[in-house]
Amino acid sequence: MHDAVQKELERHLAGKASPAFYRHLDECVSCRTEVAEMDELSQILKELSPSLGEAPEPSAGFYAKIAATICEQQPKSTWARLFSPGQVFFQRVAFASLLLLVGLGGLLVRQEAEQDGADATAIIAQYDTTTAHAGAAEPDRLLVTLAAYH
Repeated sequence: MHDAVQKELERHLAGKASPAFYRHLDECVSCRTEVAEMDELSQILKELSPSLGEAPEPSAGFYAKIAATICEQQPKSTWARLFSPGQVFFQRVAFASLLLLVGLGGLLVRQEAEQDGADATAIIAQYDTTTAHAGAAEPDRLLVTLAAYH
């Protein structure tokens, strides 16, 4: 395509080309063929493009879906993935709570097993009843013994 046609092509498609443009097309077969093809393509594109009032509106939630997709595709750091509020995060919290509960339960069971005879009945059973004690001080001593027993 010659320079004269290239410079005037956009004006031709808008319907405002100069007479020199059309004289050149009458003389040059290759430029005339190319311009005819571009005219045809331009007409097809005009038919396919909607007019200003016919442009379709996006469906409800379209922009929210686009924003969510963009956020999902962005890489996240290890800490953000570890503590992000999602189903996996809450499963991890529940699992950690269960492990803590099992650990504390095992600790309590082990401590009770180590303190054989540490209940109040065993302490009272060890109390020496054969020794003479003062009557009024007896309940106080028993309470002090129970409270101080380790």
